[in-house]
Formats: sequence, C-alpha cells, structure tokens
Amino acid sequence: MAVYEQVFRRVLYPLWESGLRRRGTLRYLAEYEANQWLSPEALDALQWRKLQALLAHCWEQVPYYRERWRALGITAPEDIRKRQDFARLPSLTKADIRDNFQALQASNLHGQVLYKNTGGSTGVPLRFGYTRESNDRRSAVMWRGYGWAGARMGRRALFLWGGAVGDPSRAHLVKDRLYHAAFNRRIVNTFDMTEANMARYADAIDRAKPDIIVAYVGPLVRLGQWLLATGRRVHAPVSLLGAAEPLYEFQRDIIERAFGGRMYNTYGCREFMLVASECGERDGLHVNADHLLVETDSANGGELAITDLHNYGMPFIRYVNGDLATPMPGQCACGRGLPRLAHIDGRKLDALRTAQGHLLPGEFFPHMLKDVAGLRQYQVVQQRLDRLDISLVRGNGFEEGALDYIRREVAKVVGDAWQLDFHFVEHIAPNASGKFRVTRCELPVGGEGVQS
Repeated sequence: MAVYEQVFRRVLYPLWESGLRRRGTLRYLAEYEANQWLSPEALDALQWRKLQALLAHCWEQVPYYRERWRALGITAPEDIRKRQDFARLPSLTKADIRDNFQALQASNLHGQVLYKNTGGSTGVPLRFGYTRESNDRRSAVMWRGYGWAGARMGRRALFLWGGAVGDPSRAHLVKDRLYHAAFNRRIVNTFDMTEANMARYADAIDRAKPDIIVAYVGPLVRLGQWLLATGRRVHAPVSLLGAAEPLYEFQRDIIERAFGGRMYNTYGCREFMLVASECGERDGLHVNADHLLVETDSANGGELAITDLHNYGMPFIRYVNGDLATPMPGQCACGRGLPRLAHIDGRKLDALRTAQGHLLPGEFFPHMLKDVAGLRQYQVVQQRLDRLDISLVRGNGFEEGALDYIRREVAKVVGDAWQLDFHFVEHIAPNASGKFRVTRCELPVGGEGVQS
C-alpha cells in the first residue's frame, strides 16, 4: 500500500471527516463492512427491522404516506406485517415527489433536510431532500462498494467524468482542485472527447499513472477502441470502474484489452448514490441491502423500486426511477450475504455525433440541465449530424433565458456543429419498454445522417 494512501486513510481522512466535519462516515463504514459478511437470512432480518422502523416514522411524521396509506385501509404501520404487504404499497414517482414536495418531508425534521437536484437519466429533473446521516451513510456504502474493486480511499485515481457546467467562480474551481488532490484523484472532462483528441486522454492517463480509473462507460469504451485501433499503450491501472450506463460483456473485453486492468460494473443514481456493484468475483452486482431495499417487478426482473432505509428527512418508499434490472439467485462465491443483480437493463443514454467526429456522451444533458429551474422533462433526439431536436416540458419558474444557457453550454463542447431546434411540448411519451431515454441518436450505426 502506497505511503500516501496509508496516511490519507489513517490520518487525513479521519481528521477531515470525523474531526473537522463531524460526520459519521467512518463509523457507518465499519458497520457496513461487518454487515456484508452476515448470512442472507441475517441480512434479510436486519433489513426488515430497519424497514419497520422507517415505516413507523413515516406514519407518525410524514403526511404524504400517512394519508396515502389510510386511503388503502391501513390504520397503523403494524398492518404492514410482512414483505408481501409492503410490496402492495403504491410506488413513488418523480411526479409524486414534485406534486407533494412539502408533504413528503418529516414534520419533526424541519430545518434539518438538505437538498440536491438531479438531471435524471430518464429525462425528468428532480429536486429531493435528504438528511446528513443518510448522506454520510451513502458515502460509507460507496467506499465499501468501490473497495471491492480495489478503489480504496486515498489510492491514486483518475476519473473520466463530466466537467463543470455553467460559470463556476475561480474560487470554486480552486476548491475543487484542492479537494480532488487531497483524495489523490484527477478529474478529466469527457464532454470534450472527440475522435481527433483521443491522444490527449491517453496522455492524461500516462501522466497521472492511476491505480484506479472511474469512468462513464461510453467514453471509456470509445477510448479503448481508439487505443486498440492505433496500438497505443497506456499506463495500466489495477482496476477500472464503469458508471452511468450498463456495462456489456463485449465492452468489458474491449476495455480490459485496451487498458490492461480489471473492469468492474457499478450501478447507482443521484437519489441514492451507489445501489449495487461488483466484487472481485464479478458474478453479478451486490445490492447494498443493509442500506437500501431494492425490488423488481418479479423474480425474473423488471422495473426497480428502491427504498432508502436511512433517509428519515424526506423518505423515498418504493421509489421508481425508470431503471430496469434482472435479479440473480443464489449466494456469491465471495461469501458476502448481500443479494445480487445479474445485470442492469435500462439507462441507455445514446452518444450524439457531429460531422467533425465529436462524440458527446448522453450524460452531458442530465449533468448540464439538472439546475434549470422549471424544467419538468426533456429529451434530445438526433436524426441529422448537423441538428438536435430538443423537446422541453416547461413548469412554473421556467425562463426563456434557459435556451441561451443550453446553446452556450453545448457550444462550449461542440462549437457550432449543431443547430438546436427547441420544441415546447405538454409531455414526452416513453418508448415501448416504458423507459424515457433522455438522448436518442437515430443516425445509422457507423454512417452519416441525412443533411439538407
């Protein structure tokens, strides 16, 4: 173990997290590290106890759930006696959250709820609340899951990730650089990636010499394909972790041949952070069942419904984010009792193309649009190399100046390659699977779009 990694894990991070910030992350991490080795039966019992406590809290303190459950004939939380009773409770949607934002917050925790926005991989922006404890626990679960792939805190890492959008101040940028430097990681913006500048990303890897690479799957695959096609070799990391998109086995093969490290799959969303991730066996993704309750429509898979067992400030009970997954039977050979997902079937964000060979990851738009006020839903469709059709569903607070913001941010990464045609619509229909895709590229695979 490198000297800095040891110093960071044993001195700097505890001093920052527990001493200066007074967070419980390390305490929760120790709890979760122990939980993972419980038997499936013991984990199931632990999860049920946490769920019962959360349901009792919701009944007493969260008006939205109390009223909705009463309408179903529930007279007390004790009426939800077994998992089958819980599975019959109505799911929570983004529309439910937007329409009942205040009623979903716990009466006894007013003033203690923090807030975040998500652009939403399904094209529906969302503002949500969470408690400090739940945030600390999410960080702990992330460190546990990333640790299975060798991505321990303080280990040298490079993130092929999204860059800053908007106009962050110089002080903000300096603060971010210092923060990432302390964690021994470098952030490289994939929103600027083109066929012509792939060497720049390879050079960044050689300069950083990371033990770990964390990346959006799409850009990582494209860089890997370029490395294989050109014969370029880069510093080989120990592990690579994919995020934001499903990872397919053919992509894993490309990445491992190109970079030389082991590729791991993860699944998460901004509402909960890390939901599931692969261990060293890479035989399914372990669900963080001691932290979340994750359900699918059936034993054969389907739409996910997720319950955060520790967010008492604005509880999400059976929240559906539009993602699809397939569960995996049996216990992993690693010995962990945590259940597994065989694979994630949703969240397919298309990369968009320009005539100059620029490939913009679909994640750019959720990242860029998450803070646009009054934007209820959106979708970006590409049918020509020189144009994007952007459909917007406006709500209260939307301002026409947002269009200039979108044009400006897109131009920063692709210049004037695209004409942006905006369409204000009442709603955006899902595809045949019921999934909203925030970006959809309809250009022929490997070919040019029609231009006129």
